[in-house]
Amino acid sequence: MAKKIIFLLSSLFCLLSSFSFSFAAQEKTIRVAIAQEATNFYIRIKGSYEMREFPSNRLIRKGKGLKKQKAMVRADKIAAPSFTLSASRVQIVPLKGTSIYINNRIYRGKINLIRKSKEGVLITNELGIEDYVKGILCKEIAPWWPMDALKAQSIIARTYALYQQQFPKDKDFDVTDDIYSQVYGGRSSERWRTNRAVDLTKGRILIFQGKVFPAFYHATCGGATEDASQLWKIDLAPLKGIPCGFCKASPHFSWEKEISVAFIRQKLLEKGYSCPEDIQDIEIMTRNSSGRVMRVLFKGKDSYAEISGKDFRQVLGPNIIRSATFTITIINNTAFIKGLGWGHGVGLCQWGMYAMAKEGYTYTQILSHYFPGSQIGKAE
Repeated sequence: MAKKIIFLLSSLFCLLSSFSFSFAAQEKTIRVAIAQEATNFYIRIKGSYEMREFPSNRLIRKGKGLKKQKAMVRADKIAAPSFTLSASRVQIVPLKGTSIYINNRIYRGKINLIRKSKEGVLITNELGIEDYVKGILCKEIAPWWPMDALKAQSIIARTYALYQQQFPKDKDFDVTDDIYSQVYGGRSSERWRTNRAVDLTKGRILIFQGKVFPAFYHATCGGATEDASQLWKIDLAPLKGIPCGFCKASPHFSWEKEISVAFIRQKLLEKGYSCPEDIQDIEIMTRNSSGRVMRVLFKGKDSYAEISGKDFRQVLGPNIIRSATFTITIINNTAFIKGLGWGHGVGLCQWGMYAMAKEGYTYTQILSHYFPGSQIGKAE
């Protein structure tokens, strides 16, 4: 009898322990803006769902599916052939096994419709961090890359998401689905291998001195990563920049562009910068220790103007000036620009990561290389 009591108490303890752990380990959610100030959108729902006003949680509508249809945003409502929503904040809750399509993309989790202006709606996707990361990976790197590269990307994407969540972009969303946060394509962009990498690294993030930090990444560094303090007010040991000899096989390692001087002047003026009317030469004034341009000088016959390398790249756009490591030569009013790398250059070099993984480096070694002094921890 005593043995039975001990067994029952032991079983009860295990059950309670299991319950406490699963509750404590409840996954964080994140709110992703997938459309802003939209005047219309397409919606389709496969499976059972509920539409609720939030935060009151009042049930507005429920159903077992919704055919693809166009919803129009009016001043006081959202109107579609099958429904009309007068509430300014509506949450679409998928029940088990349901898929929600917005503008022909499938999304996991909930969809929030928030009318913030007279003729525009903010659409956000609210879902767990792990599912969010699954929607990022294929948008950032190829699913056929080595598994250790996929694992490393999973960890830094999760890290960056949790860091950004501390500084939400808006009171109604944490991140956007574009390059200003991380490119996110919802469930439509998921692939088996990238999902497997996310699952194998579940909850793992990079930390420095016990805290999550902005684990930046970019396509190709061009030979050396950048010190974050050169671009932003971030001075952390893992983001100080390192030499990188791994990305030479990248298709973006070197690049060339030809653009007219008149086009450069036009873009400068459009962005509010002053420059000579007759630009005769453009010179690189200073570079930093990684070789990236710090200051650019525009010379005219009787005047000149300066701009930072960072601002010059932003003015012309990242598809023209792919990185801040470049030279520029003026011949017959045409600028011949040659450069190395693609992206801001801070943190992890994705093509360097690819080469390291191909050579047999593990994801932990890759992350240690690009973020020296950091450690892999678990998201709280």
